[in-house]
Parts: sequence; structure tokens; C-alpha cells
Amino acid sequence: MSRQPQIALLPDRRLHLQDGPIDLIIGADGAEADIRAAYRAAAERFTGLLDALCAELAELRKAADPDRCLLTEVVAQRMHAAVAPFAAQMFITPMAAVAGAVAEEILAAMTRTARLTRVYVNNGGDIALHLRDAATFSVGLMDRPDRAGVMRRMTLRASDGIGGVATSGRHGRSFSLGIADAVTVLARSAAQADAAATVIGNAVDLPGHPAVVRRPACELQPDSDLGHRLVTREVGELSDADIAAALAAGEQTAQGLLAAGLIEGAVLQLAGSLRVLGARPIEIVRPPLLRPAAA
Repeated sequence: MSRQPQIALLPDRRLHLQDGPIDLIIGADGAEADIRAAYRAAAERFTGLLDALCAELAELRKAADPDRCLLTEVVAQRMHAAVAPFAAQMFITPMAAVAGAVAEEILAAMTRTARLTRVYVNNGGDIALHLRDAATFSVGLMDRPDRAGVMRRMTLRASDGIGGVATSGRHGRSFSLGIADAVTVLARSAAQADAAATVIGNAVDLPGHPAVVRRPACELQPDSDLGHRLVTREVGELSDADIAAALAAGEQTAQGLLAAGLIEGAVLQLAGSLRVLGARPIEIVRPPLLRPAAA
């Protein structure tokens, strides 16, 4: 028997879908009838999706084979396709793309059903995006996603061709092998962005540095797909040279993915330092500091 997800229309007219660990916030712009039809399609496709993934969970937690996919469910296959380009060079499982792949599937159900100007499906910060005509989408970038920090804003337009935005790093929901505070990736699809953010986030690193505390993933989460691999738990004081070296390692990986056409851009953040890469210029705006009104 299929699970019954929680489905609710929020006061601001966004749609909230939740089932187990999957928690989606969905927004759409267009004619009212089209929005209603798209929301119905999203809810229908969401129902049973988690069950289908759980049925293949054992395979999804295995290292991806770069040449062969044994998965049968369409979202699971999308997860594998997103990580396959990296699988020959490193250990990576399809789980590295799960949030983006789920968001992408729900967005596809909506856009097949209705003509919408803008649609976004936000799965815990990994976002599938559809923009048409003059529609834009603003992405917030925090220098420390786990607490209040410096906020920057990035605006995406339909002409940019971005279908997915994903963020990874040591403060996120999943474990990271690297030390980045946050790595935000822009790609043609949400699953691609999700996988690439994981890979670049792992690459922002200082192997063997005494200020970095690591623990086996399985000690923190017994069923982690990372097994005994060491994941970052704490990062102490780093010098400017340390920060630059870690960001340079991540930047090198990101440049390779840009050259291969796997991503469209990336923003790397560590200890207040920022690196921005893109196939086209990425506008990052830092809001001005608010000044108190004159007495």
C-alpha cells in the first residue's frame, strides 16, 4: 500500500508536499487554472514516489557504475545518470543526486500539464527551476548556511538556461568529505546540480590539516552510503593561505566540470571568502548595510 504524503496549500499560495524525509515547497506563476492543474499534477506524481525509491534503496546506496544502471524507477535512473560522469574517478552513489532528482521529477509533471511562466520546486535548498519569457528567480547565498551570516543574492533569468540550483557543504543536511561552508552550483538540471555540488564541495579541502576534525560516516549514521569514509565534523582556525588553498582545489574541480559542460556555474564559500565561476557572468549582489534613521 502506497504511503499518503502530506499535501497543503500555504497561505501565500505555494504548495507544500511532505513525505518522510522529502519536504518540498513549490511555487508557480501563470493563469490560475494552470496553477491549479499543475499543483494537482505535482501532488499526484509525488504520491508513491518515496515508496518507489525505498524499494531500490539498497542499490541506490551502492557505488555507481559509470557504464551500467540496474535501477528501474525513473527518478532512481535520473539519480544514477547525474552521478555516472563522476563514478569512474571517485566513489559516489546515486544518493548524491536524490534531492535534485526528486525536485526535477515533480517540476516535469507540472510543466507537462500546464503552461506556466515560472515554476520552482525547492527540496530542502536543492531547486528545480523553469523560467519562461521575462521571468526571473532570486537565489539567496549565505556565507554560513547553519546560522545567520552574510547574505548575497544571485538573480537567474530565463535566457540563462538554468534548470537546477543545488547547494552542498559541511553544514548541509548530508555529510561532506570537504570543508566548504557552502558550494552552490547552477546546471541544466537539478539532479546534475545536486551531484556536482557534492563533488565540488568534497574537493574544497585540506587533507590532513590538524584543524579539521573528521569521523567515519557510519559512526554518525549507521546506514550512511559513505560507510567508513571520513566526513568533516569541525573546522578550526584556518590561515588565509589555508583558505585560499582549499578554495583553489575546489575551483580546479569546478573548472573541469564547466569545461565538460556538466555545470553552468558555481559559487564556492569558505570562512567568508568567495569564489565565483560561470560559463557566463554570474551577478552576485551583496545588499547594502542598513543604516539607522537620523534622530
